[in-house]
Amino acid sequence: MSHTAPAPTLKMGLPITNSKLGMWLFLGTEIMFFTAFIGTYIVLRMGSPGWPTDTNVTHIKIFWGGLNTFVLILSSYFVVVSHDALLCKQYKKSWNFMLFTLLLGFVFLGIKGYEYKGKFDHDILPGHIPESAEQAMEKVISTKVGLGAIVDVRLTTMYPKLTKREDRKSENDAVIAKLKDKADATPVEKTELEDAQAINELNNEYISLKEHVRAKLSLEVPYANFDAIRKEENSASKYPVLTLEEVEHKIHELNESKTVGALMGGMHVSQPILYGNLFASNYFLMTGFHAIHVIVGLFMFALVLKKGSKLCVDDAYLIENIGLYWHFVDLVWIFLFPLLYII
Repeated sequence: MSHTAPAPTLKMGLPITNSKLGMWLFLGTEIMFFTAFIGTYIVLRMGSPGWPTDTNVTHIKIFWGGLNTFVLILSSYFVVVSHDALLCKQYKKSWNFMLFTLLLGFVFLGIKGYEYKGKFDHDILPGHIPESAEQAMEKVISTKVGLGAIVDVRLTTMYPKLTKREDRKSENDAVIAKLKDKADATPVEKTELEDAQAINELNNEYISLKEHVRAKLSLEVPYANFDAIRKEENSASKYPVLTLEEVEHKIHELNESKTVGALMGGMHVSQPILYGNLFASNYFLMTGFHAIHVIVGLFMFALVLKKGSKLCVDDAYLIENIGLYWHFVDLVWIFLFPLLYII
């Protein structure tokens, strides 16, 4: 009597572990996530004639972006080496290359932080970028980031107990009136007088510049004549119009001034960038979310490294799944780098 071997038990689904399947499903959602970002950027970029591409204007550093690309590609290779070493039961080698990958991830974030600092230093931030000469001049006199803000900060530093700007200005005028003609003023009082006079001069320059910007009249037109000019008919056509070059020259003079230069803090005039705010929004959105994914990957690497000498071949699936995630992070950057830095 012959006996046939029982048929093998049927197993539904793909011949991969549940963890790997879960990772692939997760990466599928992430692909759609970044595809939406990249697609939106391409539509905005192609539909906006005059989109900023000059790296001197956008302060995009192609070298550092390229270096970060190399760093991520090398880190992806190190993940593969770590996984292969673990399968060969070379646990120390596997742990070391995982550490190298972690360090390269920190290098990537460090370079990205350096790039972000450059954007912050030049105020290349969403909502902060003037897109016309008029907006650039308005930013110069702004009480949030411009000359008005500098005056307010200096007055607040001098008179921290007073809450209103008008009260601080009145107190500053009182200090000048009190110490100006004092013959026996102490060195401290002389310094206080010099500081008060410098703030007063800077405030007067701010008021004059603000009125010129609002009236759109050239700095060649004395501020003292504004009341008479406003009473004239068709006065706008009789006088030269204020230009951004004049404002830049004025700010340069204030920076070089012996009396108020120290108060200016190296203020500069932001150059208008057409579509600059859209550019900055896309740049920080895409690179920012990518950086978040890098940080998540570093936490995963840290969990593996925490095992230390307990790392064994059974952890191969874990490292393989982390490697899949890290390769995806690398691939996303390979798309972002040419889009944002080169094209």
